[in-house]
Amino acid sequence: MLEALLVMSLIALALGAVLGYSAIKFRVEGNPLADKVDALLPQTQCGQCGYPGCRPYADAIVSGEADINLCPPGGEEGIQKLADLLGVEFKPFGAGAEPKPKAVAFIDENTCIGCTLCLQACPVDAIMGAAKQMHTIIASECTGCELCVAPCPVDCISMVTISENVENWKWKYPVYALKSVPPETTSRTPV
Repeated sequence: MLEALLVMSLIALALGAVLGYSAIKFRVEGNPLADKVDALLPQTQCGQCGYPGCRPYADAIVSGEADINLCPPGGEEGIQKLADLLGVEFKPFGAGAEPKPKAVAFIDENTCIGCTLCLQACPVDAIMGAAKQMHTIIASECTGCELCVAPCPVDCISMVTISENVENWKWKYPVYALKSVPPETTSRTPV
């Protein structure tokens, strides 16, 4: 009887050690689905969806607190990608959110007083300048979130729409998969 109790204790101890090791070795940091959703979002960190950034919005989508159609910078293409990833139906933009054309901020350098309020508001550091100096936008870094427009005391910042051209054109959804024809159904007639 004592031997059986000792054997059972050793087995329980060994299984506990294996489970403890497995919990450490195979630990998953965060939610992998939230990581995938976050990767599809435009990373503007603009808050137009009602969340303080793209990662909190991704977490809210995965937990079911938010819908997939609240991100204006992502556009309908972003909604379609999220719907495909999550296996849900495409939804048009939600209340208060509407698609906006791609735009970048523009600072009228003759009017800029160098107050740095736009620097503090920009979530992606797309504004270059210093206190009491003229500021300018790094267009390649600007996400078009419009967060720099409101804090400007002299209204020298405006949004300029980027026209679609060959260099920035993207294929619009829906994308249809091409089906290949099986070789036995194609017939070749000798010429």
